[in-house]
Parts: sequence; C-alpha cells; structure tokens
Amino acid sequence: MFLGRVVGRVWSTVKNQCLEGHRLLIVQPVTPELKDSGKRIVCADCTGAGAGELVYWTRAIEASFAFLPAEVVTDATIVAIVDELHVKRG
Repeated sequence: MFLGRVVGRVWSTVKNQCLEGHRLLIVQPVTPELKDSGKRIVCADCTGAGAGELVYWTRAIEASFAFLPAEVVTDATIVAIVDELHVKRG
C-alpha cells in the first residue's frame, strides 16, 4: 500500500460498465513525512474519501480486491482513510 493525499476528482459520463457507481479521485503520492512523491494518479474509491484527506491506496491486481465479489477493473484503488500518522524518527 502507498500513502497519498486526495487532491481532486474525475468526472466521466462514459466509462467501463464495471466502474458505474464508483468515484474516481486524483491522488498525490506522499512520503511518511507528507512530502509529495511522484506523479498524481487516478484511483477508484471504495472508502468515501474526500478532498484533502490522507489515504492509503494500492495498485495492480490488489486494487480490484477492495470491490469483491464484484468485478471492478482498476489499476489503483483507495482502500483506507488515514486518521492519524505517527512517524518515528531516527
């Protein structure tokens, strides 16, 4: 899983039938110190995350597991909203 921050959303009037009813959000990957890390990515959302929230997201085949038993074709999915983050330094 990867840490990220929701920075936007995608509106799509035409999409794969498997994605009907699922939100697509733009996520900026971040480090544990909350610094931007890499390019933004579009993620399907199974958590109800909103703008500015810190989230865990996953990619590859694991991204579709969050929607089981339904078959949702996705490369990246938000799987958790982070309430608190404690980073041990040193």
